[in-house]
Amino acid sequence: MTTTLDDVAKAAGVSRSTASRALSGSPLVSDATRAQVTQAAARLDYRVNRMASGLRSRHSHLIGLVLNNLINASFHTIAEVVQRRATDEGYQVLLCITDADPRRERAVLEMLADHNVDGLIMIGSSEHAATTNRMLAAGIGIVNVIRSPGDSAAPAVLAADRDGAYEATSYLIGLGHKHIGYIGGPEDTNSGRERFNGYRSALLDGQVTFDQRLVRKGPFAPQFGQSALGALLDDCPELTALLIANHEAAFGALPALIARGISVPNQLSLICYEDIPWLSWWHPPVTVVDNGPRELAELAMDLLLPQMNRAEGGTGRADGRSGRAYRVGAQLVVRSSCAPPGG
Repeated sequence: MTTTLDDVAKAAGVSRSTASRALSGSPLVSDATRAQVTQAAARLDYRVNRMASGLRSRHSHLIGLVLNNLINASFHTIAEVVQRRATDEGYQVLLCITDADPRRERAVLEMLADHNVDGLIMIGSSEHAATTNRMLAAGIGIVNVIRSPGDSAAPAVLAADRDGAYEATSYLIGLGHKHIGYIGGPEDTNSGRERFNGYRSALLDGQVTFDQRLVRKGPFAPQFGQSALGALLDDCPELTALLIANHEAAFGALPALIARGISVPNQLSLICYEDIPWLSWWHPPVTVVDNGPRELAELAMDLLLPQMNRAEGGTGRADGRSGRAYRVGAQLVVRSSCAPPGG
């Protein structure tokens, strides 16, 4: 039979309300009484009904983590950090994958609101700012990460994507490259737009003519990377260097390079955006722009926890600075995949 709170209270020799306070960590209960109740709960294998507690307190101790996919290595790191920080603070994480589908994303947000989550970390589209703004106004802490809708009232933690792409392109120009290809994400995302702007600005500052034929933009998917690489190699035989700024696309483009028999860096210098361990194990090890996913996640939790604490304390959500954007710097990690034109 299911053990109830009344059973624990009886076994511990305290009232039901005292048992409840002891198990919830209330400072109104002495250490001795708390230990007495905790031991009785363990002996009876009693588990706190978190859903019922959440309904009473209007706090679920749940954090929603919404991601577009689990292909992106940065998303893996962000999920690990959020899970660790949440557990340390007594929260559980609900991981939701949307596959970058706006309809699925909306359904996920509605589900999280129905479950009365205390907080939300969002890596999504730009289509549902009105929904997240309503959740924010209702007292749910929210932080946008990597991508931020322009009309969102929640704070955003963004990578320095323009700077990273600029530095990578400038490095290739410094090696003597004049025909630098670009594979990037769609323009309607922060990363897709800002990385392309960095690439183009570096060409301008380096006095290298911008050539639209060398650019391919598309969805965050390995299949796009494979097709984009093939199109660049077929259409632009003068290509000597390539910046793959769509991380998911790299999973399709790198095997395609091997299939086409392209020698890196002898025939093509290569830089990928966002680091992952196997890029350092590739032959040759691939130069990358590290966008700092661990730092992005740590900062996101630093911004989320105070919002939830204010809501639990009854003082409302974040103040008028809530829509501020924070940037985490990018770093070029030079390895062996780049050389002057002709090797």
